[in-house]
Amino acid sequence: MTTRREFLKTMSVGVIGLSPALFPRWTPRMAFAPSSQVAGQRDILVSIFLRGGMDGLSAVIPFGEGGRYYDRRPSIAIREPGAGAGAAVDLDGFFGLHPSLAPLKDVWDAGALTILHAAGSPDPSRSHFDAMGTMERGTPGIKTTPSGWINRHLQTAAWQNDSPFRAIGMGAMLQSSLRGPVSTFSLSSITDFHLNGREDQAAAMAATLSSLYQIAAPTQAIHQHAASVFASMDVLNQLNPDQYQPANGAAYPDSEFGEALKQVALLIKSDLGLEVACVDLGGWDTHEGQGAADGWFAGLVDDLGRGLQAFYTDLYDLMANITVVTMSEFGRRLEENASGGTDHGHGNVMFVMGGGAVSTVYADWPTLASDALDDGDLAVTTDYRDILSEILVNRLGSDQIETVFPGHLATLPGLIQPRG
Repeated sequence: MTTRREFLKTMSVGVIGLSPALFPRWTPRMAFAPSSQVAGQRDILVSIFLRGGMDGLSAVIPFGEGGRYYDRRPSIAIREPGAGAGAAVDLDGFFGLHPSLAPLKDVWDAGALTILHAAGSPDPSRSHFDAMGTMERGTPGIKTTPSGWINRHLQTAAWQNDSPFRAIGMGAMLQSSLRGPVSTFSLSSITDFHLNGREDQAAAMAATLSSLYQIAAPTQAIHQHAASVFASMDVLNQLNPDQYQPANGAAYPDSEFGEALKQVALLIKSDLGLEVACVDLGGWDTHEGQGAADGWFAGLVDDLGRGLQAFYTDLYDLMANITVVTMSEFGRRLEENASGGTDHGHGNVMFVMGGGAVSTVYADWPTLASDALDDGDLAVTTDYRDILSEILVNRLGSDQIETVFPGHLATLPGLIQPRG
């Protein structure tokens, strides 16, 4: 028989989770946040990490560079707008979208998509692990920072929020940006929560857990955490993504990314006090066989573009209060390699979508001239922390940027519009 003392030993200090000691392997894995703080009239942030190093020069093509782009990518370059099938979608006469990102042109035309080129982390590392880790911690090049930038934002926010759904990470592992003193919620899938567990054994375990706590009137911190766990389980049991009907004819891609975005939309519409959601889309390490208008890379940006467009369409009536931002640990090299792919590079593209966005391509553009490259790569001229800082200040009500991004003096580019 499991005693209260034994149960307490299985509970973590920072992120309170359902212990594997009490829950068999088939039980869905998730963590629940304790009472925290309420955002009030502030945007919900959806942070999307494109893991593997997205090739920003193929996602948003600087076709205006002419031969300085096309001569270095003989087999993977995207044709200029108007050059027939597989050509780029013109944005401003210099930059164009990959044809598989064409669904985002609708968002661009609606005035709700900001594209930031030559952006990224100043950390010169070309290691996926190191670059992702320090980028998500918000301290490029410093590996010892214990918390993520989103967690520090939540920790320093001045408002209160009692929702266990304050911050969630969609995926098998909690994103590094969410790790830290403020407890957060990691969820592989609401659908998996329903389908991967066996109701009879789940009910028996819930009864066992209930016997260890005085849930009806929680007075101690651990009792409050337990109450939060059961309340969260009850909410998830009531949500049914299989019955969810996206609004306005939105069609999410049939992929893990599309499903994650759809479930974030469901959580937002359920009005559960969500402030931040993190979603991952991996597979961008295109060292060989990258392709141009078709192929490996095209499939990835198709998933990204259709997913973002569906999310925007589904939540159209709420998008004035939602900000979506994408980032990747680094870009790819300008010159394609002998395997028809691209190796680890530096400068990249970020997308910002939502109420605070304005449709423009912002780039302190360094050009692709040989003497302007950073060791053969597109240079980073806009620090990703400046973009995130402007989102936090203008859309999420933060006044603690120096704590969220320690050691960085933010320069706000004036692109993300303040709320009302």
